[in-house]
Order: sequence, then structure tokens, then C-alpha cells
Amino acid sequence: MSELVADLIRYIDRSPTPYHAVAETAARLRAANYRQVEEDEVWAFAPGDRRFIVRNEGSLIAFEVGEGSPADAGFRIVGAHTDSPNLRLKPRPDLDVHGYRQLGVEPYGGVLLHTWLDRDLTLAGRVSIATPEGVSTELLDLGRPLLRVPSLAIHLHREVNREGLKLDPQRHLVPVVGLKGVPSLLELIVSELREQGVAVEGPASVLGFDLMASDTQGAAVSGAAGEFLHAPRLDNLASCHAGLLGLLRAGEGGQQSATRVLALYDHEEVGSRSAQGAAGPILEDTLARIVEGFQGGAPQGLARAVALSTLVSADMAHAVHPNFSERHEPSHRPEIGRGPVIKVNANQAYATDSATAAVLTSLCRGIGFEPQHFVTRSDLACGSTIGPITAARLGIRTVDVGNPMLSMHSCREMAGTADVAPMIELLAGFYRS
Repeated sequence: MSELVADLIRYIDRSPTPYHAVAETAARLRAANYRQVEEDEVWAFAPGDRRFIVRNEGSLIAFEVGEGSPADAGFRIVGAHTDSPNLRLKPRPDLDVHGYRQLGVEPYGGVLLHTWLDRDLTLAGRVSIATPEGVSTELLDLGRPLLRVPSLAIHLHREVNREGLKLDPQRHLVPVVGLKGVPSLLELIVSELREQGVAVEGPASVLGFDLMASDTQGAAVSGAAGEFLHAPRLDNLASCHAGLLGLLRAGEGGQQSATRVLALYDHEEVGSRSAQGAAGPILEDTLARIVEGFQGGAPQGLARAVALSTLVSADMAHAVHPNFSERHEPSHRPEIGRGPVIKVNANQAYATDSATAAVLTSLCRGIGFEPQHFVTRSDLACGSTIGPITAARLGIRTVDVGNPMLSMHSCREMAGTADVAPMIELLAGFYRS
């Protein structure tokens, strides 16, 4: 196993939720001499400054200020998203049903529902608690098998293999946490926080939480030659990891005229319509303040900077499925192990056009490989991502790219180990361009 694949595994295992992914990314940025700035501060920058912001603990934007004014040199931006489809707890989740204690959940995003059955699940996220100094928010990861959504035995559903499994998320995806009488969710939270060394008086001190189920099985390399990576949340933590390492690698080569930006958004899986999502103002606000804060600013600076900028929207792509190859456009069937995929859709579900595809193709060839291409069949609906959303909001040239994978939106997904390094090198090369 290569060190890059091992590092991706560490990144994923430490990031069971968007909040943990942001915390892990922030820790790595600090180690590379990036300093966090607050959004309520006045910003002033000089060439070479390395900074990052965090909004609502689920989104992060990092940047290395270039030698030139952004109004004259533009931005090189890589965007990805920190969230993944899963099951999230409702505000009052405790349920007692036929002698079982269960927790009410709501599907988040386009969950492949059946993949959450019969898995050893835990809870992770963030919790807001009352303290003598005010409200404090703490990350929480129980990290041990705690929940399970049991399948119905075939003896009670004989026709399932002929007619298919049909799941009602309200009735059939409610996980079991114990037998009736076990501690409530709030009691579990308090106990876990105390084990982490957090002083919390009791369940009444828990003011709110954003908790979600996550798979306790760690990421792993598999296949006869170690060619596959099996992991939860590959969509899209693999792209977050590649964007982060691309930014750090580019920085090792020194400064350049353009300002390098990494934008990791929350809420892509539910449409990006939030204060910290791609449809919100977070990136536009940040870019505008970088322009204004660079040695006195520049007239009409943001518009000038955007006109000189390019965005690479990095989100995982569909590899051809050996058992369902008819679901793919015949001439556009990306393969695992053959590197990054340029994604195109005439109806703008992806923002790639010939000009931005040419930029990426040239970079790929410079590294030594040809990019793959993905187009959805004309008789199937196409998924989308942050690319067209950001392009529409900012008016920025954009290309959508991702590594090929199988089992997208499953509780546990599948990608190629050989594709990890080329994507990192591609994004590093883009930052250097």
C-alpha cells in the first residue's frame, strides 16, 4: 500500500462527519503554517500569507495569497464537499417499540438505503452544551458498535429475492440501540462527553446536537493485487483529501502570481442551499475579502479577479459497473485504475465546457496520462455537484472532475488505489499553473 493511500485511509477514518473532516483538515493546515482567521475580523494580507476560515464547523476555505494582486492574477480554486449521505438523528429520537429502544433517524441526501442494513453503526457529530461560560460545542464520536438496522428474515418475507426489497425510511430504517430501559440518548451523550474529559452536569445541559450514524468498519485495501479501496464516505472525502494534498504540495514549490484556494463545502448532498453550502455566499465573501485585504485592495477587484480565475470542482465519478454496464453511455465508461474523469452534461448538471476541459486535459497529459470522460445516458437523469452551482453564483470558468468509483452513496463505497496519486498530482499541477 502506498503512503498516499494509507494517508487517505487515515483521513477518512478520522472524519466520520463533516465536522470531523473540517477539524482534521484544519489540523493538517496548521501543521503546514496556515493560520485560522475569523470572519468577524478585518482582513489584511501580504504575498505568501496562508490562512483558512471555518464556517459553522462543516465548511472550510483555505488560501495561500499569491505574489500578485488577485485582481491582476486571479484565483486557482479547487472545490469539494465534506458531507456524505447517511442517517441523521431526529431532535427527539428515543423510541420504545416492542421491548426495544430505538433511535428515530431521517435519511440525509440520496442514501442507498439497503446498504445501511445489518451493519455495525456508531454515532458521531457535534453537541452543544451549557457551561458556566456559555454555550460550548464539542465534537463527539462514540467510535464503537452501538446501532444496527436489522433486516427482516427471509422466512417472513419469502418474495424479497423475486420482487426486490422496498424500504420505507420512516418504518424500516429505525436503528436499534438496545432493549427497553437502557439509558436515553442524552444520557449516552453525557457519559461519552465525560469520558472525553468534558465537564457536563447532566442531560439537561445538552442544548442540541447534530448526530449521524456512521459505519464502524474502517477503510481498507482489497483485491487480488491491492487495487481497490473500500471505505465509507469516499464520496467525497477522497476529493477533499486530494484537494488538501494538492494545495500543500503546490505550496512546497514556492509562491506564484495567482492566489490558491481550497473550498470544502457542507450540504452538497442536499442541494448546497445553506449558509455554508456552495449556493450560499461563503466563497464569494471570502474571495472578495481577499481582494480587498491584499495590500489596499483594487478597484472592481472581485470582478476582475473572477475573470482571471478557474475552478476545478472535484467530486467522485461513476466507474462502469461490470454487472450493470448497460446503465452507462457506451462510449463513456470510466474504469477504476485509469485515473481522473472529466464529467460533462449538456444540460449543465456539470459545468465543464470545451475550454475548461482543455485546461484539465493539458494538465493530465503533462503528468503523463489521458483523462477519462463521463456522460450520463440520454435516457437517465444526471446527478450534479458544486461545479455548476459555484459557476452560476460567481461567473467563474469551471471544470468538473472526479476519480472513478462504484457503490456511490452506499454505506460503504469502492474506488481504486491507483487513482489516488494521479488526482493529487493533477490538483497540485492545477494550483501551480
